[in-house]
Amino acid sequence: MKTINDFNFDGKRALVRVDFNVPLNEEFQVTDATRIHAAKPTIIKILEDGGSCILMSHMGRPKGQVNDSMSLRHIIDEVEDILGVEVKFVSDCIGAEAEKEAADLSPGEVLLLENLRFHSEETSGDVSFAEKLSKLGDIYVNDAFGTAHRAHASTTIVAQFFADRKCFGSLLAKEIESIKKVMESGEKPVLAILGGAKVSSKITIIENILDKVDHLIIGGGMTYTFVKAKGGNIGDSICEDDKQELALEILKKAAAKSVQVHLPVDVKVANAFANDAKTKVVAVDQIPEGWQGLDAGPQSLENFKKVVLDSKTILWNGPLGVFEFENFAKGTIALGNHIAEATENGAFSLVGGGDSVAAVKQFGFEDKVSYVSTGGGAMLESLEGKTLPGIAAILA
Repeated sequence: MKTINDFNFDGKRALVRVDFNVPLNEEFQVTDATRIHAAKPTIIKILEDGGSCILMSHMGRPKGQVNDSMSLRHIIDEVEDILGVEVKFVSDCIGAEAEKEAADLSPGEVLLLENLRFHSEETSGDVSFAEKLSKLGDIYVNDAFGTAHRAHASTTIVAQFFADRKCFGSLLAKEIESIKKVMESGEKPVLAILGGAKVSSKITIIENILDKVDHLIIGGGMTYTFVKAKGGNIGDSICEDDKQELALEILKKAAAKSVQVHLPVDVKVANAFANDAKTKVVAVDQIPEGWQGLDAGPQSLENFKKVVLDSKTILWNGPLGVFEFENFAKGTIALGNHIAEATENGAFSLVGGGDSVAAVKQFGFEDKVSYVSTGGGAMLESLEGKTLPGIAAILA
């Protein structure tokens, strides 16, 4: 697996696929610069070697149309602040102007290309478009894990024009290593915590990780499909009725592989889906009609704490409750604290998937876990056992 550490970029132009698809407010200011910070180590390494950087990214879904609200020119100031260097900008990502600007770069300089998705050929994975991009650099570096699951021109197809002059950036390399630690080389016991609303969105992950984990904690809305399948009363809680058979099948497979499955035993229920609803704690299989489970209960959290603190490798994907409501965030916060404690005690912890990453950021756990993945869909597909096209293209 070649990374930027296998190359000296002295005098070279690096064509770097970054993921600068960052949120902007109405004044077009960046509201979360996490992805820009994440790309910084790769860019700085290239510049310190004596190379120059041509950065390419998409923003939003302009569907092949030029749309100023999704122009990457809006983020130039933020990128300059984070990198500490001037960033040049070109109003297209291919063509004569882009080629001239790239060719004129001096060592230590950075050029940001305009939104790749202003060309429909980017998302269709067009070979000719990828070849035009390839003319801009000497070495191709993919550092965009968030888009590695898409076979787009800049994430996958372009790599074929660089033969042995392609590599992973430090962020993408870290993502691959972190997932490998959980799925292949993790110290036992290995624990996976899967939350969120639907069993259906996690089926493939569960089936793929059963051979790798020793413990599986199931929380969040998924809980109630399992509880109902086992004959419990779940009141008005969220449930995928058509997945009850599958839930029982998962429990059966887990038992056959000696994986211990931990479901909540008690839950905090509410008489409405609202932060100010009436609440009480009841057994998970005895939720009255008109009430719905919105968070894990105190006994469940105690049970989960023991499992977490006994684990050496931990994957966390999905919250334990409706953490967006302050009154139902306690379970997710408690779980975060337990994982932080386990990490401090030497466990490796990987957090991935949109909602759990949002929770980790919201409640300040980012620096208390081993690694927070930057890619939602890419992370999930990796956990499902799929080979991501953006990764395969570098390894080819």
